[in-house]
Amino acid sequence: MVDITDAEAVLAAHARTEDEIGDVSILVNSAGIAGPNHTLDAYPLDAWRRVIDINLNGTFHVNRAVVPAMKARNYGRIVNVASIAGKEGNPNASAYSASKAGVIGLTKSLGKELAGYDIAVNCITPAAARTPIFDQMKQEHIDYMLSKIPRARFLEVDEAANMVAWLVSKENSFTTASVFDLSGGRATY
Repeated sequence: MVDITDAEAVLAAHARTEDEIGDVSILVNSAGIAGPNHTLDAYPLDAWRRVIDINLNGTFHVNRAVVPAMKARNYGRIVNVASIAGKEGNPNASAYSASKAGVIGLTKSLGKELAGYDIAVNCITPAAARTPIFDQMKQEHIDYMLSKIPRARFLEVDEAANMVAWLVSKENSFTTASVFDLSGGRATY
């Protein structure tokens, strides 16, 4: 386990992993927190910083740690987990929405930087899935998210896993800097 807000700890974890297990050719960065639900004007500053630090800065640190070795080997697959909230925003979730929008932008930028290598960098933008992150949310926020999904259900974790499995496979040799919606029809762009 590593604190992804600590850049040095992430670099050390990557080095340890490569020493003990072997080359890291796949990264699925899914660490994230929801943060509290408040209007922006009432959003606690410490909570804002924590959400941004884990969701966005942590994504930066983890991607930054694996990229040099992937470039040296001319191979890698990176999938960052963003959220449909990063594309559309959720009311009373400004920190989460902003952090996930940042993950989308980071993914697109890095995917273009690495396009000359056999390194694919993509992200998924799932609608809500019933995972432990729900424990951080008020029921009214969970109900709001469900009301926005035309399929009228939450994403199943195995549905997301199947998309990620293809994105990290060798078969994905062309697609990079892309965003894949798993929104049950919620996405409007």
